[in-house]
Amino acid sequence: MAESMKGLRRTCRCAELSEEYIGKTVTVMGWVAKQRNKGGVVFVDLRDRSGIIQLIYEESTCGQENFEKAERMRAEFVVAATGNVVRREGAVNESLQTGTIEIKVTDTRILSESETPPFHIAEGITTREDLRLKYRSLDLRRPDMQRRLILRSRIVQYMREFMAAEGFLEIETPILCKSTPEGARDYLVPSRIRRGTFYALPQSPQLFKQLLMCSGFDRYFQIAKCFRDEDLRADRQPEFTQADMELSFVDVDDVIDVNERLIQYVVKKAIGLDVQLPLPRMKWIDAMNDYGSDKPDTRFGMKLKDVTELVRNCGFGVFADAAALAGGSVRGINVKGQGGMARKKIDALVTMAKGNGAKGLPYIALKEDGSVKCSFSKFMTQEEVDALIAAMDGEKGDLLFFAADKNTIVWNVLGALRLHLGEELGLIDHDRFDFLWVVDFPLLEWSEEENRFMAMHHPFTMPVEEDWHMIDTDPGKVRAKAYDIVLNGVELGGGSVRIHQNDIQEKMFEVIGLKPEEAQEKFGFLLTAFKYGVPPHAGLAYGLDRFVMLLTGAESIRDVMAFPKNKDAADLMSGAPDVVDDAQLRDLSIGIVAQE
Repeated sequence: MAESMKGLRRTCRCAELSEEYIGKTVTVMGWVAKQRNKGGVVFVDLRDRSGIIQLIYEESTCGQENFEKAERMRAEFVVAATGNVVRREGAVNESLQTGTIEIKVTDTRILSESETPPFHIAEGITTREDLRLKYRSLDLRRPDMQRRLILRSRIVQYMREFMAAEGFLEIETPILCKSTPEGARDYLVPSRIRRGTFYALPQSPQLFKQLLMCSGFDRYFQIAKCFRDEDLRADRQPEFTQADMELSFVDVDDVIDVNERLIQYVVKKAIGLDVQLPLPRMKWIDAMNDYGSDKPDTRFGMKLKDVTELVRNCGFGVFADAAALAGGSVRGINVKGQGGMARKKIDALVTMAKGNGAKGLPYIALKEDGSVKCSFSKFMTQEEVDALIAAMDGEKGDLLFFAADKNTIVWNVLGALRLHLGEELGLIDHDRFDFLWVVDFPLLEWSEEENRFMAMHHPFTMPVEEDWHMIDTDPGKVRAKAYDIVLNGVELGGGSVRIHQNDIQEKMFEVIGLKPEEAQEKFGFLLTAFKYGVPPHAGLAYGLDRFVMLLTGAESIRDVMAFPKNKDAADLMSGAPDVVDDAQLRDLSIGIVAQE
């Protein structure tokens, strides 16, 4: 039976004990990680969030009643134990922080019993994720999960310390907002008071933080909950957390400066790593051309090479047609030492390339014996193939892959292929932390689906002044005062300088096809504030979940969130989303219509 803890008081957590406590009487409380009955002596590993301490139950020391309690303890029983800290009599356990000491128990209470858990609660288990998510409270007892969430808490604390010292004010913005177009679907909340109308959950605090700059608060910061109704992947969730900021009277370099120092401070405090400043900056076009990605992983090479001009007039139609396309190119990557790759593996890479938009994946395999296998050799002369190999710096033993299409497809195909091969071939140093800024993004991107230009970031992003003269003649060439901070191929955060001049803002709306009345309807409250004196301002937001994921070495942001959703945006533990009763729907004037 479970016992009361009346009269007991925990003196410390399990792993807070050290050799300094030898000879002292302590009371610890936690969960049984393991029980071993050696006949006359029972060993219990007691676990709490700090770690594990070994308890020793000897009948001569603890008495028959306490010894019998120890004998019936099982995994995940909640136990309180009082006893004397002693030096371990047996071998030291090097894997435990408390491996040189143990507690000889004199009194114990079983505070709660446990059924057999659905999976073993230990570090590094391989239990299916859906089972772990269903029993999340048990999964969160595991030491690796607790370490990640503890570090997450500390990272937020360090951020707040730094931002406060830099003069930022932490100000909360609303959760119930007006629906505005921000690139993803909104989560909508019906209003009971104003029937037929809806709030939206914020995709970001973007408009409100700009309003705070209009209000004169100068430097704003917030750990903000954000919501996006979009398809999920490893680094996405329907609800996520941003470390969000906005600054007045600044330009790009000012925002980068404060954020570099923030990163340096947080990373040093969190994991003891010295980040050298200034961080490298890479232009967006260089990132795309060299890595096929606007969030390049620079921990390994295998850069893309543009061979468009070399093959423009060749006999291989796939290459020649792509070279003739407006915005088309032919590019390749050199996979060093893989010229002998099995055909089965190459076929799998071709399938992956097709999944990323390619029509195929032409290749040249340079065998160690000097022979060459070229998948398109019958369409090109030997001189053309040799020139292509030379342009790709091909040597014996290398494997050359090519993509030919519009730049967007070529970048996507080779960028994904590069990352896949870098991981598969062990080229990535997972102990490295490569930070860099990607800057000079395009202001606009062309949407084939809507047949118009759209804002690459959002319609309040400031253009680079010297490019503004091209807004009517060649809008696709106008760069934005936008910047992303990237770590190991993951976008940690991004931001921009905001437009604060009416003429530029009106022109921006015009270029993306947003009529004045539509702009007023969607963003009227911000545009109204802009009529009364708006300071130059800029901001940035970090994906806090991604930041913690990378600093802890987790594979998914689900492993650094206490209660995440699965890939279908469902909470397997609570059962959300779920149906609600008819009375609730009637209160909101909502009816459920079945879709055919």
